[in-house]
Amino acid sequence: MRIILTIFFGVLFGFFIGVSFPTLSLTKFNPSSTLLPEADFSNSYGGNIETLVKPVLNATESPHLNDSSKIWAPSNPRGAERLAPRIIAAESDLYLHRLWGNPNEDLTSTPKYLVTFTVGYDQRNNIDAAVKKFSENFTIVLFHYDGRTTEWGEFEWSKRAIHISAPKQTKWWYAKRFLHPDIVAPYDYIFIWDEDLGVENFDAERYIKLVRKHGLEISQPGIESKTRITWKMTKRRDDFEVHKETDEKPGRCPDPHLPPCAAFIEIMAPVFSRDAWRCVWYMLQNDLVHGWGLDFVLRKCVEPAHDKIGVVDSQWVVHQSVPSLRNQGEQYEGKSPWRGVRERCLNEWSMFQDRLAHAERAYFSSTRTGPSKLKSL
Repeated sequence: MRIILTIFFGVLFGFFIGVSFPTLSLTKFNPSSTLLPEADFSNSYGGNIETLVKPVLNATESPHLNDSSKIWAPSNPRGAERLAPRIIAAESDLYLHRLWGNPNEDLTSTPKYLVTFTVGYDQRNNIDAAVKKFSENFTIVLFHYDGRTTEWGEFEWSKRAIHISAPKQTKWWYAKRFLHPDIVAPYDYIFIWDEDLGVENFDAERYIKLVRKHGLEISQPGIESKTRITWKMTKRRDDFEVHKETDEKPGRCPDPHLPPCAAFIEIMAPVFSRDAWRCVWYMLQNDLVHGWGLDFVLRKCVEPAHDKIGVVDSQWVVHQSVPSLRNQGEQYEGKSPWRGVRERCLNEWSMFQDRLAHAERAYFSSTRTGPSKLKSL
């Protein structure tokens, strides 16, 4: 009886307690609404935030469908096979965008050409003169090997230029890492120039017209210099608009259609068409940063090379031979900085030749083509 009475009075007491207090609905208790201030996202995002964060379910994401309905597009770029092809943005550009407004209204113009200079601040006046030879049809990129970027703000054009900085790096190091063909795809021509070029007798727009007129895929302006010019092919000719071949010292040109008598330019001021650059970029080696030897094999990227590679004589530049980047080296094995850099250049040339020869032999071997078919370097 004692146990029964205890249970009875306990239930009765609980009943009276329950009817004595207002009903508490858990659905009305919202910690986020009572403890945290309410944020108005409608103004920040120009609409209801819920419509932006709500998952967009499509047929392939429905939990009621099996795996066979998921996207797999093998024609997409590698790694993007799970995406719908129409959302793929395989190429990009170097156009500068604003941070506000309608993205479709960002660009008032889209430059058709790209020019890059690898620079140190000490050559600022020369670069200022050079940049002014390029119209607004050009995107301007400065690769800074000395780490000084903010100082260039003294030039008005610097505000629309792109500045990329890495200490003591060459233009080919920058080109391999920042000028991927899919990044520079919108540009018809890509200029990859040194910083020590006098441009008093050069006009970029006229240069482009001559390149188109003569069908040049890889080119450079004619060179004048107060010092010795290494290769006769690059020297400006007074009586030509464009030249594609030359005579060299005896023994230098066993074939008149091969470098350095034809199909040849130097790497100080090269200009590439979009298609030619796509090929050349893949030939650049990550660790061979000076690019020596590259000028002798550019011909592998165009056909026929002796007709598609040339020097524009009527738009010419002066090579001022300022050894600025060369002096960025350090003493190595008791050698002066500039000598260490030069030896590295020569070693890279030899290494590049060996790699290319081995790659071509492997290719012809795999296709069962006799070694006699291997083109000379």
